[in-house]
Amino acid sequence: MLLVADVHGAVDGLGRVAAKAKASREPLLILGDLINFIDYRDLSGIVADVCGEAFVADMVALRTAGEMAAAGRLWKNFSEGREESIREEYGVRIEAEYVQIGMALDGAEVYVIHGNVDQPDRLVRNMPDSVRYVESGVVEIEGLRVGLVSGGLPSLGTPGEVSHDEMALRLADLGPVDVLCTHVPPAVRVLAGDVIGGRKEGSQPILDYLAAHRPEFHYFGDIHQPQATNWRVGATACRNVGYFRATGRAVRHR
Repeated sequence: MLLVADVHGAVDGLGRVAAKAKASREPLLILGDLINFIDYRDLSGIVADVCGEAFVADMVALRTAGEMAAAGRLWKNFSEGREESIREEYGVRIEAEYVQIGMALDGAEVYVIHGNVDQPDRLVRNMPDSVRYVESGVVEIEGLRVGLVSGGLPSLGTPGEVSHDEMALRLADLGPVDVLCTHVPPAVRVLAGDVIGGRKEGSQPILDYLAAHRPEFHYFGDIHQPQATNWRVGATACRNVGYFRATGRAVRHR
């Protein structure tokens, strides 16, 4: 199986990986964040298209500094009185991006979970029949029990976020698996720390699951420039499969 995460609108690259997966008859697993809301490297993305680069620069500066509450206030102040028009503009661009992604994946065997920037409803309705969206559940792939759990860490209240309690419930429902796939990393500093973005929070429920069930592998994304891409947590080999928008590369299991 091939795995990618943090596609963030890299439609051409995703199409090439999907074609490779079809040719080799391998399933492709996409571990969330399909749309490009904000590219922290050059400030491009849907937010810049709608709100302008100056707003994005301020937002990125606050989030990079870990000032999430201030980032929330910035957004509230910027959008106040025109929430509906901004929401509609976002919706048009988000929908268009999911349509393009769906076309790139058509015909490939794909399993997808959502990340914090995704809108699950729009994602689901724009994927072709060959793509299976999994909110949380276990699928058998290449003879392995693969647990897939959607959701980003709670931060700004976006549709793709899930609470820690909800994440714990979703993980508990999986039971033991051979391979765990999530969008976010476990609460391990070197895996959750972004050397550029500054973020240092991972998921404690995921870390608890690894300790309790000891899957052989855990794949995830979310952190674009991690301190470490590979780390062992007890019996589990943990791997960040990479910032696909920047690398254009998929990871092959094993």
